[in-house]
Order: sequence, then structure tokens, then C-alpha cells
Amino acid sequence: MNVSQMNALLLQGEIDHEGLWPRITEYEAKAAAFRFEFGLDKLPTEPGLIVVRGARQYGKSTWLDLSLRDSIATFGKGSGFYLNGDDITNADDLELRLLEVEALFAKSAGVRRIFVDEITAVEGWEKAFKRLWDRGHLRNVLVVTTGSKAADLRHGSERLPGRKGKLGRTDYLFLPVSFSQFNKIAHAKFGEKTWIAYLLTGGSPVLCNDIYENGCLSESSIQLIRDWILGDLVSSGRNRVFALNIMQSLFRFGGSPVGYAKLARESGLANNTVAAGYIERLSDLLSILPAWQWDSGRKLLMAQKPCKFNFINLAVAVAFHPNALRMNDDFQGLEPGQRGAWTEWLVAQEIFRRTALSGHDPERTGFWKSKEHEIDFVTAEGHLIEVKSGTAGPLDFGWFRKVFPKDQLTVVCKTPFETDHVRGITAEEFLLKGWS
Repeated sequence: MNVSQMNALLLQGEIDHEGLWPRITEYEAKAAAFRFEFGLDKLPTEPGLIVVRGARQYGKSTWLDLSLRDSIATFGKGSGFYLNGDDITNADDLELRLLEVEALFAKSAGVRRIFVDEITAVEGWEKAFKRLWDRGHLRNVLVVTTGSKAADLRHGSERLPGRKGKLGRTDYLFLPVSFSQFNKIAHAKFGEKTWIAYLLTGGSPVLCNDIYENGCLSESSIQLIRDWILGDLVSSGRNRVFALNIMQSLFRFGGSPVGYAKLARESGLANNTVAAGYIERLSDLLSILPAWQWDSGRKLLMAQKPCKFNFINLAVAVAFHPNALRMNDDFQGLEPGQRGAWTEWLVAQEIFRRTALSGHDPERTGFWKSKEHEIDFVTAEGHLIEVKSGTAGPLDFGWFRKVFPKDQLTVVCKTPFETDHVRGITAEEFLLKGWS
């Protein structure tokens, strides 16, 4: 069904028409329909622009369909319409499509919404909104957009000051399924290894269903993720072989700080600028996030120092890892040092998820390091978190109170403990409760 046919049905309020919602049908047919949670539980009734960006295979388009169907059911026929950025050639074409859809709203529609999926496929999409808004269009419409190119969506939104309505919040990150949700459904099957199964999925609803139904990840789902990452990198003018080299270098470095110059040398790239370009693109795809060293005195991240390149989408890490991790036993067969790096990335992903959910900037996550000691994560809100893949105890952190007398440290380890300033919790408990 094409967009015009879909909008014709929405104009008549025929939301139960067969074939109108194939993504919803597939979603509801899964063994487990994981709920989407990213800080936007209910769309506002006020007009404005909402921007939702996130990685592929996390259900953005399905969420958009569910929201559109619910909108028509709540506010009546002719109150909501759909556009697909993949079908729109450029900003001029987008402008025309938006004008056409705006003219379709029923006169009686008190709430009016346009849902635009994958808007980042349209180069310069923000220009269309700016021109229409400045001419008085879309002033009484809520436009809900999604996109998989995080930087394009963010930068486009930033170029629209004063043209996003009076909403209290307009920008959202579409986040992984929480471990809490996954655990409720999958714990009976995986028991104490549920957190490992979750790690392998990266919180992707598709992979969550794979491993829950079959006990392993499907090759078809993994290939979709590989094709998405490599396809984007190649389309942006980068080399497929060098992209794979970068990935393998990141696996070798694990959770160790490294500079861009060394990353370039190890990956066979010309220089640090080229390496930074690959990392920036992977960051835009919400796959990898550089964590810069944190200056505890000035409370600043120091971009001139070596940084840690953390995977914040473990589904991408799984898709490219040479060990082809597909089930719990594969993870447990890794060397202890490798398991430690994966656990650190799991914590990085959860910090990113929780920070974004709270409305803070997850890109401001760093790490702290002195000559003698290191703390793996300093969150945007100032929480200090250390990851130990094995056992740990109070004696390991006797130094902490002297260096950070007013702070608390959360240690993710196998042996829980608690003192006045340091608390040790398991990876599973961290995923359930975070640093609270």
C-alpha cells in the first residue's frame, strides 16, 4: 500500500483496513511485544515539531504507526496523516508533500498531526519546515518525525529555532528495550544468564525476540544490522574495508583509552582526521560513543586526551565481532578480558539509555584517570561508575574516599558489597536499578 492510499484510508478513518499496518501486525504477532520506552509516553495535543532519532532495528517505524493509529482512533478521521522520507526526493518535494497533506485535515479536527518516517533520508529536510512555518503553514499541526541518522536529525532540529511550537521538549532519542522489560519475559527461560542474553541483543526488539524464541540470534537479523552500518558508511564516501578495520581495532582496544592517531595507525588509515571521521559517523548512527577523560577539578571533559570508544549499541558490536556471538554459551566462551570489555560496553549502553531517558545529554559521558587509579564512567549527571568483570571488595577502593570525599562510587562486579562511599552490585542489579 502506497502513501496516497494510506492517507485516503486515514481521511475516512478506516484504521482497521486489512494491510494498512503491516509493521503493527508483525509486531503484535511476535512471541513478545516489547514496549517502547524513550521518555515520550503520550504525544502532546499542542502543535509543534517532535524529533525522534534512533538506531535502526529498534522499532521507530512501528512506534510511529502505533502512534498514528491511536491518534486517529482518539481524535477521529482526517486528524492524522503519514509521509515516508524514503519516498521523498529533496526538501522541495517534502515541502509540496506537507502542503498536500495539510490540506487534507478535516475541518472539525481539533488535533492535527502529520507523521513523517525516516525524514533524515531527505537532504536539507529542515529547509522545508522553515519555509512553510515562515509562510504561516503548520502552525496548528503537530509534526512527528523519526530518523536513523542522529546527527542529521539533531542538526536539522537545531536550525529551526522558534519554529517548533511551544512544547516543553521536542527532541528524543529512541532507546533500547530496557533490561527490566526483557527480564520479566525471558527470566524464566534464561535464569541467572538473562543479563547475558540481553547483552547479546543490545536491547533491539528484533534481536530480543530472536533470542527469546530460539535461544540464539538469527543470521538474517545480524545481516540487516551489518548492511545498515556498512551501507551508510559507504554512501557517505567511506571505504568498506577501512570501516571493518576500525571495528576490529575497537574490539582489540576494548575499554582502554586510545588516541585517534593510534586508532588510525592500527586501522591502516591515513591519519587521525580520517579515523575521527569514521568514529563520528558511527556516533551519528548511535553505535559508538567516545568517552573523553574528565577533569575532576574543572568538571570538564578533555578532548585533547586519548578517549575510550564505547559501543552503545551492542547489537552492532555483536554483528561485527569476529567470534560471531549468537548465544549465551558463545559469550561465556570468551577470554576473561574480552568478557570484561563487553560488560563495560553493556554498562555504557545502559548509562546512555538512562541518561537520555532523563533528558540529559548522554554524549557528555566521560571517564576519570590518574597515575594510580581509573574510574570507567563519569555520567552527565556526575555519577561515578567502575566495572570489574570479576570479584571486587572494599579494600580495592580504599583510595576512593581520599580522592573523592563527597562522592559515591558504584562498582559493577560479581561480589556485591557496600560501604559509606562505595557500593558493589552485579551487572544484573545495575541493569535493573542503575546507580540509584
